Amino acid sequence: MTQSDQNTYQVLARKYRPETFVDLVGQDAMVRTLKNAFDADRIAQAFIMTGIRGTGKTTTARIIAKGMNCIGTDGQGQPTTDPCGTCEHCVAIMEGRHVDVMEMDAASRTGVDDIREIIDSVHYRTASARYKIYIIDEVHMLSNNAFNALLKTLEEPPAHVKFIFATTEIRKVPVTVLSRCQRFDLRRIEPEVMIALLRKIAGAENADISDDALALITRAAEGSARDATSLLDQAISHGAGETTADQVRAMLGLADRGRVMDLFDMIMRGEAGAALNELGSQYADGADPMAVLRDLAEITHWISIVKITPEAAEDPTVSPDERARGQTLAAELPMRVLTRMWQMLLKSLEEVGASPNTMMAAEMAIIRMTHVADLPSPEELMRKLQDTPPPPPSGGGMSRGSAGGQSNHASQTSVQSSLPNPTHPGPSGPVATSTGAVRAIALENALARYPTFDHVVELIRTNRDVKLLVDVEGCVQLASYQPGRIEFVPTPNAPSDLAQRLGSKLQAWTGNRWAVSLVNAGGAETIAKKKDAAHLALEAEATGHPMVQAILLAFPNSKITEIRTPDAIAAEAQADALPEVEDEWDPFEEE
Repeated sequence: MTQSDQNTYQVLARKYRPETFVDLVGQDAMVRTLKNAFDADRIAQAFIMTGIRGTGKTTTARIIAKGMNCIGTDGQGQPTTDPCGTCEHCVAIMEGRHVDVMEMDAASRTGVDDIREIIDSVHYRTASARYKIYIIDEVHMLSNNAFNALLKTLEEPPAHVKFIFATTEIRKVPVTVLSRCQRFDLRRIEPEVMIALLRKIAGAENADISDDALALITRAAEGSARDATSLLDQAISHGAGETTADQVRAMLGLADRGRVMDLFDMIMRGEAGAALNELGSQYADGADPMAVLRDLAEITHWISIVKITPEAAEDPTVSPDERARGQTLAAELPMRVLTRMWQMLLKSLEEVGASPNTMMAAEMAIIRMTHVADLPSPEELMRKLQDTPPPPPSGGGMSRGSAGGQSNHASQTSVQSSLPNPTHPGPSGPVATSTGAVRAIALENALARYPTFDHVVELIRTNRDVKLLVDVEGCVQLASYQPGRIEFVPTPNAPSDLAQRLGSKLQAWTGNRWAVSLVNAGGAETIAKKKDAAHLALEAEATGHPMVQAILLAFPNSKITEIRTPDAIAAEAQADALPEVEDEWDPFEEE
């Protein structure tokens, strides 16, 4: 190695890349399984590593390859999970130049021809190592045909061949491939482990970096060791010897966590002006509006979790001051407020992301959240309405006594007329008899099924003659009614042929002749007017109820849109109910 190569700078992510399973952090379960497999000489023919970026999938593959081919310092070693790191095979594998350990990037070599090269070469013995190992990174990028071409070799490879796959998208790997591999899921690295790792690297680099800065880097890395070490590398350069949390925050474009907590507190108190000023101040200091909203969403989520599980507050990436404030907010804010805040922040993030001006969109989101924050809950609103004394009755409305007598009607919503239930229409024609007396009796019995005019109206409704029903309800001022005889005063807008149409229709439906005639006086109100009067009376009764008056007083622009009486609700429930089965057939019952 030349002097220039020795002096070449190497990024921390590569410089401190784990070389043994001892150096691999946060994957204890996988390491234990591999150790036991190597000790028992139960080494699988194929492994697949899956997990998020930067958790050590490719690194683990190289360590396994080293362990399989390590011969120890004396040249007599066997497969081990503690490779020596000094033998020719270990050195060549870690430098990526071993002839028997071939790494392939499936993202750039996705076709059948690339897999055919592997299939053709597996039958040849190794050049110098114990095993010929194929490491395929991002294996999910292979085409379906390439996967299919690999299946046979993967299921029955030669004894000297091992496959190690790595992928971030395990769901895209065919199940036929997964079933032929030993799978390891690499976990996100826990914050405590990550902070310890970063502190160890910073100490080795003689870098002075605060614990708060390490916590910010750990949170930004989201469990990825490579992301964390890359950010640490950048932070050390940014701090030029001494790196603080403020410098890391500026480097990452983050808002001050404490100031975001202040902004969250202002929103929860409904202080729109103060919240906008704080947002503008953070924006002027370099904070991205989208990042501020993401931090607000993260704080909302964290406080919600702390409210449910208080031990979640003991997060090492959270400062003591932030932890205390979060616990206080979790105790004060009800869960429905936090969930509402979460939903609004998710919607706001979408709007800000789609807006041409992110700051303006963020300001509108803050305004909306502050105005919603102090709205009472439904329970608080009902309690307030119940505790509020009803206003004095107005002169034009119903008396309080009359409203109170029918209070149940006011709290519902649809009005229906209560009409007697008519029987079914009679036979299609009169019974023919040989005497007039019998005919008269039969006629009287047939018309007895319609004792009132309401039954006639219901007959029209049953036969679905909508035009006749509208004309009868709106234009007939009934003067006299007997079964088979109707006298009414027509309204000024009544059709001229109404009497003739009504008589002919009734005769067709009942099989009996009806006498329908017009008179000049003595008519009652139309059915439509009676319905309107009944509805107005019911609405006045509802308006006079103390609870309704309190709601109208609390919400001046509200109005009653529909009223349903208990009788109407009961009738609807009965109509919707399934009919009872009187005699259910039992297939096992003997006849």
